[in-house]
Amino acid sequence: MPLQNRVTPSGDIVADPHRGLFTGNRGIIHDPATKTLLKKRWSNPAWLTCVCEFRGRRRKVMGGRSWTELFFLDEATAFAAGHRPCFYCRRDDANRFRAAWQEGNGVGSVLAPEIDAVLHRERLNRGGKRLHPLPMPIEQLPDGVMVQTGAESYLIVQGRPLQWSFAGYRKVPGSIPEAMLLTPPSTLRAFAAGYRPLLHPSASEQA
Repeated sequence: MPLQNRVTPSGDIVADPHRGLFTGNRGIIHDPATKTLLKKRWSNPAWLTCVCEFRGRRRKVMGGRSWTELFFLDEATAFAAGHRPCFYCRRDDANRFRAAWQEGNGVGSVLAPEIDAVLHRERLNRGGKRLHPLPMPIEQLPDGVMVQTGAESYLIVQGRPLQWSFAGYRKVPGSIPEAMLLTPPSTLRAFAAGYRPLLHPSASEQA
């Protein structure tokens, strides 16, 4: 039985057998005795995206009282949920993201907690996922941005939507109506400034 630690683009944490390309955390939000989630869905405003393998270290998932291991299909999914690269295990990516975030948002040098504070406001709405109006037509959105229509999430690649699932992406016949922005606006602007999130291989297969 899979643990409840797979993250959707809307930030929900559910049980699913697909692990994905990245892990990450929002602090300690599980009971190690039962390996089940607590009622809270975050304990720290630093929502991180980490690599699944780092310096040969191995962790027992949800086995201790440190951070709660979460898993994402790809980096675009993690960004949509409101996470950002970890400065410890992904320092180069984190620095590239910070530089693009600064350029895209027109600010000077910022520290990670300052980015986290902005993302925390942009990703949450009374405990649920905050959706934003699209700042531009879908075909003009940067690659890696994710949007929501009804209960479905979509990745934008080359101006076209691909439907998300835990197993990967698939093509969408035609256009999607009345989409809202899932990816935090400040992250979208970092993408526009040049940061390219790592996408699941199915995205290139379907694009």
